[in-house]
Amino acid sequence: MKQRLMVLAVVLLVAAVGWTPVGAQAQPPMKVRVVHVPVMIFAPLYVAIERGYFAEQGIEAELIGTPGGASSFVVLASGRAEVVIGGLGAALFNAAARGLDFKVVGPVHMEKPPVSTPLVVSKKAYDSGEIRSVQDLRGKKVSVNVVGSATEFWLHRALLRGGLTIDDIQLVAVNFPEVPAALANGAIAAGLLGEPLATLAEEQGQIVRLSEDFVDGVQVTAVYYSGDFIRRFPKQAVGFMVAWLKASRDLYGDGYRRDEIARIVEKYTGVPAAVVKKARPPFHEPDGRMNFNDFKRLQEFFRKRGSLTYEKPLDPAIYIDTSFVRQALAVLGPFAAR
Repeated sequence: MKQRLMVLAVVLLVAAVGWTPVGAQAQPPMKVRVVHVPVMIFAPLYVAIERGYFAEQGIEAELIGTPGGASSFVVLASGRAEVVIGGLGAALFNAAARGLDFKVVGPVHMEKPPVSTPLVVSKKAYDSGEIRSVQDLRGKKVSVNVVGSATEFWLHRALLRGGLTIDDIQLVAVNFPEVPAALANGAIAAGLLGEPLATLAEEQGQIVRLSEDFVDGVQVTAVYYSGDFIRRFPKQAVGFMVAWLKASRDLYGDGYRRDEIARIVEKYTGVPAAVVKKARPPFHEPDGRMNFNDFKRLQEFFRKRGSLTYEKPLDPAIYIDTSFVRQALAVLGPFAAR
């Protein structure tokens, strides 16, 4: 009887202190390198980090900036990162046509009016009457953050709404944080500016939104996995998508208006939480659905722009893998708005 009581006591003690035998320790999290740009549209990444969703999946996300002159897809294919959070541009289609080792695995955000990347002009130019409409941009310099990126397609749509085309303006590249200064010194007449930087510049009296209703429901950014990550770490690849969708669901509806979310965005973008809460929020698909028609539309746009290095259109199935979203949904279940 005494022996049984002693065994029971040891079992209870082990349970109380959480002791595990040698060789049975929890595995350390896998470090997953993620290429990103610290802007509001990539908020699911930051929410998943701060709310511990990646940690729940045994993942430690290591954020790395954009690779300068190197294509993000080259970075993926060469093994310098496992994941890229980025736009759908000419580089995507050219990389897929070259057979680089990566896949599009899920959506990041869609643009809906009022868009989270508006076309803006300086307040001085607007108030003076120099630029009051898109038509006033004819012959002038207008910027996107990267030529050949999805923002070039957004600008195309904004110009069409005003009766112009890209051929009617001088297209230049200016990084989002530099747009207000470039407008102020006359280097550009207008430019696309992503949130929350647009609201920050607006509150500081630097810019006026010239157009913000030119895109409705178009998917323009995506999550990319390297082929090596997919093949060697399928469990973590699914886990990353589980965490991503959980964070995307946190941002649904008025998510960006919540204090905690706004503080998270502030931490990673440097824009005050109060400004984040006022910004036009992007839309994050809570069930990870991707619109193949948007990929085809963007590919055709860049083909007409002469930005593609191949002729025959690519089937989206060549470079898109929806299996990780499906497996993540098997874990999370379908989204139900509260």
